[in-house]
Amino acid sequence: MTYILDACALFALIADEQGGDIVNGLLEKAESGDVTLCMSRINLLEVYYCHIRSLGLDRADEIVESVYASPIQVIGGIEEPVFREAAILKSRYRVSLADSVALAFAKALDYTIVTADHHEMDIVDQNEPINFLWVR
Repeated sequence: MTYILDACALFALIADEQGGDIVNGLLEKAESGDVTLCMSRINLLEVYYCHIRSLGLDRADEIVESVYASPIQVIGGIEEPVFREAAILKSRYRVSLADSVALAFAKALDYTIVTADHHEMDIVDQNEPINFLWVR
């Protein structure tokens, strides 16, 4: 099974918030090869700039480097089916651009999106054939 993290899922892990244990469990499964864990580079950008603002550039760099060193596969490119699906989802729902990309990967490639973002994602969960793993 393949899981795709949104920024909220990674925030929960980094800050040891509620749901971080679920993300950590997925990391352990990915390390042992039981699942594939990925994240769009656009979602990682969201994590990076938020941590630059809150913790400074050096700490934000450390966080990004720890993601690169982890079993999380960072997806840099967006192929045509995901590109188009992200645009459709962004136009239908009030989701961030980064989240529309993560959702599009989940929908177009049958990944499960890992999130805590009920504010943006509940309506998508109710209306789209996308698998969600809610961390809180």
